[in-house]
Amino acid sequence: MPDKITKEQRSKNMQAIKSQSNLENNVSKALWKKGFRFRKNTKMFGKPDISIKKYKVVIFIDSCFWHCCPVHGNMPKSNQDYWKNKLGRNKSRDKEVTSFYIENGWKVLRIWEHEFKQDFEKTIEMIADFIRSAKNSK
Repeated sequence: MPDKITKEQRSKNMQAIKSQSNLENNVSKALWKKGFRFRKNTKMFGKPDISIKKYKVVIFIDSCFWHCCPVHGNMPKSNQDYWKNKLGRNKSRDKEVTSFYIENGWKVLRIWEHEFKQDFEKTIEMIADFIRSAKNSK
């Protein structure tokens, strides 16, 4: 099915997508209140949402749409070839980034957006436990 908007408009729409979401900001605030100190969106490979170099920890908060969540991911009905390629590349990049960090001795945590929507506090505590575990294993 052909795209209903022009290539220029599609490009403009894609550029308007922000690199940080409200969810990422809320997660950062919650972790900060728990006493964790970290960097957000550092210019490291794969641009992790949260990184703690001291403990070799990277955390990615994956949106259900952009990262093809098996539960909530959906394929747009228009311009399907474009979206299959785009979202497929996102998935393969996620695997590549995760492998890179694991091979280099980092601890990697990937969390789906819907996990926060189901139980925000429980998911924050899970992240906190992950960071504490990495800290204690150092």
